[in-house]
Amino acid sequence: MVKVVFKKEGADDRIVDGLEGSSVMETALANDIGEILADCGGALSCATCHVYVTEEWCDRVGQPNVEEEAMLEMAVDPDERSRLSCQIRLSADLDGVEIILPKSQL
Repeated sequence: MVKVVFKKEGADDRIVDGLEGSSVMETALANDIGEILADCGGALSCATCHVYVTEEWCDRVGQPNVEEEAMLEMAVDPDERSRLSCQIRLSADLDGVEIILPKSQL
């Protein structure tokens, strides 16, 4: 199992377990993280699973590919830490990864 820390402004952190190889989006949905809408189910055709990776984790998580960058342009308030959670695959190297939930997906 890989620990994922979901952070939301004004709320306690939620620390959940995810399976290696699963996405941050799948882990969020399995743990009722309501801020992740995932309208396309992880098909990289919407931006409703947009998250921010904390600066400490950005290098380990990596940068979005060209297709993800194009979708991130549709996200609400993207910045250099933005990723689509459907594109972040969990591995032992990401144990404890910190994910900031956006205020809104729409």
